[in-house]
Amino acid sequence: MSVIIRENKVEDNEILAKIIRTSFHDFEVSCTDGTVYSDPTTDDLYSLFQTEKSALFVAEEDGLILGCCGIFPTNNLPDDTTELAKFYLSKEARGKGTGKLLLETCIEKAKNLGLKNVYLESIPEFSKAVSIYERQGFQYLEKPLGNSGHSGCNLWMIKDLE
Repeated sequence: MSVIIRENKVEDNEILAKIIRTSFHDFEVSCTDGTVYSDPTTDDLYSLFQTEKSALFVAEEDGLILGCCGIFPTNNLPDDTTELAKFYLSKEARGKGTGKLLLETCIEKAKNLGLKNVYLESIPEFSKAVSIYERQGFQYLEKPLGNSGHSGCNLWMIKDLE
């Protein structure tokens, strides 16, 4: 596998938005309000991830973009916590270790920024991603942290980086 992980570029916007929205169809997830599917920032991830203490990483193989994963300082999270955000892979990239590479890159970036926790929100239909989170040491929470605006999510997890 010759996958490279790099920071996103403005020209990645269109393909990343397509990968994200296609994932909802692939896993038969309702495309309702309160999810990244309808979030207007999904169409301009490059601008969103120019925010301080954020990063969006892209997996690419032979010029083909396979997916993305980032960290973002979501409103109302504790100062020492970031949110894992926009973790989506194309159908062709799933099950090959690409997601693990992206996730580990984000965790390392969070550590390098001096953060103590990585928080995430998901839904049961993305069970393959949830199993990756479990294997990486994320623990379930009873309620959401912060204010992501994604009221459609009903799984919340956190990982202690210390």
